[in-house]
Order: sequence, then structure tokens, then C-alpha cells
Amino acid sequence: MKKVLGVMLLFPVLLWAGLRIYNSIVYGIDCGGHIKRAANANTIALATQEMKTVITYLEAKEMTKGYTSVLYRTPDEDIGFWYQNLKASLGELEKTTPQTTQLERSNVLIKLRETLLDHGQSVSVTQPSGISIYPNNVAYAWFGWLGLVATIGGVVLFIIGLDDY
Repeated sequence: MKKVLGVMLLFPVLLWAGLRIYNSIVYGIDCGGHIKRAANANTIALATQEMKTVITYLEAKEMTKGYTSVLYRTPDEDIGFWYQNLKASLGELEKTTPQTTQLERSNVLIKLRETLLDHGQSVSVTQPSGISIYPNNVAYAWFGWLGLVATIGGVVLFIIGLDDY
């Protein structure tokens, strides 16, 4: 019985991990992938189209202000700044006209790429950490901690249950 209960106590952390993975995939498809495509676009029209998709998604999901952090606020988790930066980038793209020179167009695309991508050890999309689960970050934090406690309890019960046989 203790082994069964111990195994059952592993399910909350597995559910938490599964939901985090699912939300990350959905966000990547619906928004993050479009940010990457905008950064990689070779034309103003393609970049504008992708950025409009991103802004529409963020506004529909009300991801225009707030922080992704749970315990304390740091600048890299500021959704409002990130959103305003994306909107400003779209504005720069929309300012281009047919009379804009090729050099100016290239400069706008280079600036967009620098804005949207981080160049650390690898190239990644600039976005607040935990954005894929926003605005439920606090709930996920609690669920994760409780799941971890349940997992530890489950492992202990499972080990104790091994001695019963």
C-alpha cells in the first residue's frame, strides 16, 4: 500500500512538468516562433507580417504588462518593456515606404534582428523567462513546490514500502 501511495505522489510533479512542456510548445508555435521568423525575415513585408502576428497574440492573451517573476521583480522579466519594444519594432517596420532606400531597409532589418535575438552562448529569442505560462506563474510556482514536496514524500513512502516485504 505504501508503494502504491508513493508512486501516486509522483503524479503531481509529472503533471506539472507536462503542463509546462505543453505551454512552452503552444507558446512557441503561437508567438515565439513568429518572433524568430521576424528576426530572420529578409524583407520588410515578411518581418511586418510576423510582428503583427506576435502583437496580435500578445494583445489577445493580455500579455502587455506585468512581470513573470514570482518572488521579486527583475528587469529581464518585465513584460511591459518587452511588449513596448516589440510594438516599437513593428512601428519602425511600418514607417518604411516604397521610397525607402535598400540600405535603410537593411538597417531596419538588422536593428530588428538585434532587438529580437540574444547572442550569448547561442542565439535565442529575447523574451522574459516564464512567459509561456504567464499570467499563471504564481500558480505554477506553488504547484511546482507542492509537487516537489509530494514527490519527496512519495519516494520516502516507496522506500519504506520496500521494507514491508
